[in-house]
Amino acid sequence: MIRSVKFASQHAEFFATLSQRVNQYFTTRGIERTANGEMVFKTFFMFSLYFVPFALLLSGVAPTLGGQLVLWSAMGFGMAGIGLSIMHDANHGAYSKKPWVNNLLGLSLNLVGGHAVNWRVQHNVLHHTYTNVHDVDEDISPRGVLRMGPESKWRAMHRFQHLYAWFFYGLMTLVWVLAKDFFRLLKYQREGLLKKQKTTPAREWTVMILTKIIYFSYIFGLPMIILGLPFWQVLVGFLLMHYIAGFILAIIFQPAHVVEGTAYPEPDAKGNLENNWAIHQLHTTTNFGHRHRVFSWYVGGLNYQVEHHLFPNICHVHYRAIAPIVEQTAREFGLPYKTKETFLDAVVAHAAQLKLMGQKPELKPALG
Repeated sequence: MIRSVKFASQHAEFFATLSQRVNQYFTTRGIERTANGEMVFKTFFMFSLYFVPFALLLSGVAPTLGGQLVLWSAMGFGMAGIGLSIMHDANHGAYSKKPWVNNLLGLSLNLVGGHAVNWRVQHNVLHHTYTNVHDVDEDISPRGVLRMGPESKWRAMHRFQHLYAWFFYGLMTLVWVLAKDFFRLLKYQREGLLKKQKTTPAREWTVMILTKIIYFSYIFGLPMIILGLPFWQVLVGFLLMHYIAGFILAIIFQPAHVVEGTAYPEPDAKGNLENNWAIHQLHTTTNFGHRHRVFSWYVGGLNYQVEHHLFPNICHVHYRAIAPIVEQTAREFGLPYKTKETFLDAVVAHAAQLKLMGQKPELKPALG
């Protein structure tokens, strides 16, 4: 069951002021908070980066395994791009003012093997609301071979997680597609979280199973039927594609919250957190690599994690513009605005945090 956690109500003036300033930015310029022409172009680009290599693969343009793996690799970048730039905004309701557009593009996650409703529960509800809160935010809660937060159980192998974590990051989407989706849907069904998404277990099990059948049918079946490729050869390409996509997604999302200098707020005995929701996001979220426009473009603006966590319903193409407003307002109120100069700085800080979390915790003295 989800822990009962409540945010503090004081100091609401920060987010009220910030929201007024961000709203004014859009109003005075007469622009929408949702997708623009740049976003539409990016949508076609990311889908093309995934489907064009697949079409080339099916055309037989690459008869050797080496050539085929190049195409599978490109699909991995396209798969990550769809996740970072398209399905992410759509499932946040930030792509369009029309719900049906968001729902349709949100299903792009199902198109590449995942399940949109599962993602919305884990990411939108649990992670975005209770960022870095142990046993609620599943992004940092007990992860087996990885220990992401100070309240998670420590195991001896965690001493080396700053070395081996990078290998496991590549398995992220593969685990989601093959196993995690099933376990998570069952868990969210038991906890009543599906009802809050205005859906039913029967509908989601049906959608998930059908879309996974479609996914595995086209990703394995078409190369085997059209090209006569053996299963093992398609499997090698499939695993490479997922490994690339999983690794990209992990190293973009992890340095935003599991990073040197971040906070892991814990509620008191009554479940009360120290800060309100907006200030909580500032303490638990870190930006990185603002100078690199091409990098920012590919990763769906998710190097602007502070802006994204405060305004998840704004399309990411606007984050760069509103970032100075967010930073200035945070400074005015004496609040943190955490950022790393480069992506490399963020990755290094993430590695340092992994190493710190891998150290055996000191036993807390018993209260006498």
